Amino acid sequence: MSLRELQEEYEYYYPAATRLQERKSVTSYSFMKRTLDIVLSLAGLIFLMPLFIVVAVWIKLEDPDGSVFFKQNRVGKDETLFPMYKFRSMVANAEALKQQLMSQNEVEGAMFKMKNDPRVTRVGRVLRKTSIDELPQLWNVLIGDMSLVGPRPALPSEVKEYTTYDKKRLAVTPGCTGLWQVSGRSNLSFEQMVELDLTYIRNRSIFYDLKIIMKTVSVLLGSKDAF
Repeated sequence: MSLRELQEEYEYYYPAATRLQERKSVTSYSFMKRTLDIVLSLAGLIFLMPLFIVVAVWIKLEDPDGSVFFKQNRVGKDETLFPMYKFRSMVANAEALKQQLMSQNEVEGAMFKMKNDPRVTRVGRVLRKTSIDELPQLWNVLIGDMSLVGPRPALPSEVKEYTTYDKKRLAVTPGCTGLWQVSGRSNLSFEQMVELDLTYIRNRSIFYDLKIIMKTVSVLLGSKDAF
């Protein structure tokens, strides 16, 4: 076999071998990530059950007619819809009141945020300040709709405004926390959130996930950025 033929054979097989190695790497990471999600979410649900009961009673005492949990459709991986759960932190008719407040949106782009949202209840402000309202999403993690770490799960109405570039953040399973949440959260614009999500997607690894989870502890202890 000539030198040229050897070179052509190498160039033909090397890219295929590289792609195979990349697929193995992604498969290995996905398996470890899912295992970590199941173990930590199940442990979290068991350990936090007493807190869940206290929060449920607290919510009911303030608003007996409303539900304890708030269920809302979100957009997951590859634009698949799933019901995401939270502790209810707003008045029962919060969604109906949202349209009246759109002009007061404090975040640019396809996202709605208000620092002093009048729909938030007194108990809700405490839950949001400590991010305790997000804890029921551990159930979403356990059943596979979400991961512990990943891009923020978007609303269908938000995704309708996405560009093709923005939709790249929907290529992976959304998470309870992520690079955006530990990098400024509500102080960042929509465009900055997208860039942080894409940075995470490009660099994701088990070590990176664990690092983000550790940083999230400060949010659970009371981040000033949460609203």
